[in-house]
Amino acid sequence: MAQYLILIYGDEARWEAASDAELRQIDDGHRAFRARAGSAVLASGELKPTRTATTLRPGAERPLVTDGPFVETKEVLGGFYVIDVADLDAALELAGLLGEVRQDHSGVQVQPLVDHGSPGRPSP
Repeated sequence: MAQYLILIYGDEARWEAASDAELRQIDDGHRAFRARAGSAVLASGELKPTRTATTLRPGAERPLVTDGPFVETKEVLGGFYVIDVADLDAALELAGLLGEVRQDHSGVQVQPLVDHGSPGRPSP
Protein backbone atom coordinates (compact mmCIF):
# COMPACT_ATOMS: atom_id res chain seq x y z
CA MET A 1 0.00 0.00 0.00
CA ALA A 2 1.07 3.58 -0.61
CA GLN A 3 -0.10 6.92 0.71
CA TYR A 4 -1.09 9.78 -1.56
CA LEU A 5 -2.03 13.39 -0.94
CA ILE A 6 -4.88 14.63 -3.10
CA LEU A 7 -4.89 18.43 -3.33
CA ILE A 8 -7.98 20.21 -4.60
CA TYR A 9 -7.34 23.59 -6.25
CA GLY A 10 -9.68 26.15 -7.72
CA ASP A 11 -10.67 29.75 -8.14
CA GLU A 12 -11.82 30.83 -4.68
CA ALA A 13 -14.11 33.55 -6.02
CA ARG A 14 -15.85 30.99 -8.26
CA TRP A 15 -16.31 28.57 -5.35
CA GLU A 16 -17.84 31.34 -3.23
CA ALA A 17 -20.19 32.35 -6.07
CA ALA A 18 -21.17 28.78 -7.01
CA SER A 19 -24.85 28.07 -7.55
CA ASP A 20 -26.68 25.47 -5.48
CA ALA A 21 -26.59 23.11 -8.48
CA GLU A 22 -22.81 23.52 -8.84
CA LEU A 23 -22.30 22.92 -5.12
CA ARG A 24 -24.50 19.79 -5.27
CA GLN A 25 -22.41 18.47 -8.18
CA ILE A 26 -19.20 19.01 -6.21
CA ASP A 27 -20.70 17.47 -3.06
CA ASP A 28 -21.95 14.47 -5.07
CA GLY A 29 -18.38 13.89 -6.24
CA HIS A 30 -17.08 13.95 -2.67
CA ARG A 31 -19.77 11.51 -1.54
CA ALA A 32 -18.88 9.15 -4.41
CA PHE A 33 -15.19 9.50 -3.55
CA ARG A 34 -15.77 8.69 0.14
CA ALA A 35 -18.11 5.79 -0.66
CA ARG A 36 -15.54 4.20 -2.97
CA ALA A 37 -12.48 5.03 -0.86
CA GLY A 38 -13.95 3.89 2.47
CA SER A 39 -11.25 3.26 5.05
CA ALA A 40 -8.52 4.24 2.56
CA VAL A 41 -9.18 7.88 3.56
CA LEU A 42 -6.74 8.60 6.38
CA ALA A 43 -7.48 12.32 6.65
CA SER A 44 -9.37 15.02 4.80
CA GLY A 45 -10.40 18.62 5.13
CA GLU A 46 -11.90 21.62 3.44
CA LEU A 47 -9.95 24.82 3.96
CA LYS A 48 -11.50 28.12 4.97
CA PRO A 49 -10.94 31.04 2.54
CA THR A 50 -7.37 32.25 2.07
CA ARG A 51 -8.23 35.54 3.76
CA THR A 52 -8.22 33.54 7.02
CA ALA A 53 -4.69 32.17 6.44
CA THR A 54 -1.60 33.20 8.38
CA THR A 55 1.87 32.78 6.89
CA LEU A 56 5.25 32.51 8.59
CA ARG A 57 8.36 33.66 6.70
CA PRO A 58 12.01 33.82 7.68
CA GLY A 59 12.90 36.76 9.90
CA ALA A 60 16.16 38.05 11.35
CA GLU A 61 15.63 36.60 14.83
CA ARG A 62 12.29 34.81 14.59
CA PRO A 63 9.72 34.07 11.92
CA LEU A 64 7.70 36.98 10.56
CA VAL A 65 3.96 36.40 10.82
CA THR A 66 1.73 37.92 8.15
CA ASP A 67 -1.96 37.67 7.34
CA GLY A 68 -2.98 35.90 4.17
CA PRO A 69 -1.65 33.13 1.98
CA PHE A 70 2.01 32.48 1.14
CA VAL A 71 1.53 33.62 -2.46
CA GLU A 72 -1.19 35.51 -4.30
CA THR A 73 -2.63 33.28 -7.00
CA LYS A 74 -5.96 32.85 -8.75
CA GLU A 75 -6.14 29.13 -7.97
CA VAL A 76 -5.86 28.30 -4.30
CA LEU A 77 -5.79 25.13 -2.26
CA GLY A 78 -9.34 24.45 -1.12
CA GLY A 79 -9.12 21.01 0.41
CA PHE A 80 -7.28 17.72 0.61
CA TYR A 81 -7.45 14.00 1.21
CA VAL A 82 -4.74 11.66 2.44
CA ILE A 83 -5.41 8.15 1.18
CA ASP A 84 -3.73 4.77 1.51
CA VAL A 85 -4.27 2.70 -1.65
CA ALA A 86 -2.50 0.02 -3.67
CA ASP A 87 -0.87 2.30 -6.24
CA LEU A 88 -1.03 5.50 -8.27
CA ASP A 89 -3.66 4.05 -10.60
CA ALA A 90 -5.98 3.47 -7.63
CA ALA A 91 -5.31 7.00 -6.35
CA LEU A 92 -6.06 8.49 -9.77
CA GLU A 93 -9.27 6.49 -10.10
CA LEU A 94 -10.50 7.86 -6.77
CA ALA A 95 -9.41 11.44 -7.54
CA GLY A 96 -11.32 11.24 -10.82
CA LEU A 97 -14.56 10.95 -8.84
CA LEU A 98 -14.17 14.44 -7.37
CA GLY A 99 -16.45 17.09 -8.84
CA GLU A 100 -13.59 19.58 -9.05
CA VAL A 101 -12.08 17.66 -11.97
CA ARG A 102 -15.14 18.66 -14.01
CA GLN A 103 -15.10 22.38 -13.11
CA ASP A 104 -13.51 24.75 -15.62
CA HIS A 105 -11.66 26.66 -12.89
CA SER A 106 -10.27 23.92 -10.68
CA GLY A 107 -8.03 20.90 -10.68
CA VAL A 108 -6.94 18.00 -8.52
CA GLN A 109 -3.30 17.09 -7.87
CA VAL A 110 -2.30 13.59 -6.72
CA GLN A 111 1.12 13.26 -5.14
CA PRO A 112 2.75 10.34 -3.32
CA LEU A 113 3.88 10.81 0.28
CA VAL A 114 7.37 9.78 1.33
CA ASP A 115 7.41 6.67 3.49
CA HIS A 116 9.90 7.60 6.21
CA GLY A 117 9.65 4.11 7.65
CA SER A 118 10.91 2.36 4.50
CA PRO A 119 14.44 0.89 4.41
CA GLY A 120 17.10 3.48 3.78
CA ARG A 121 14.92 6.39 4.92
CA PRO A 122 15.45 7.98 8.34
CA SER A 123 12.40 8.36 10.53
CA PRO A 124 11.41 11.97 11.30
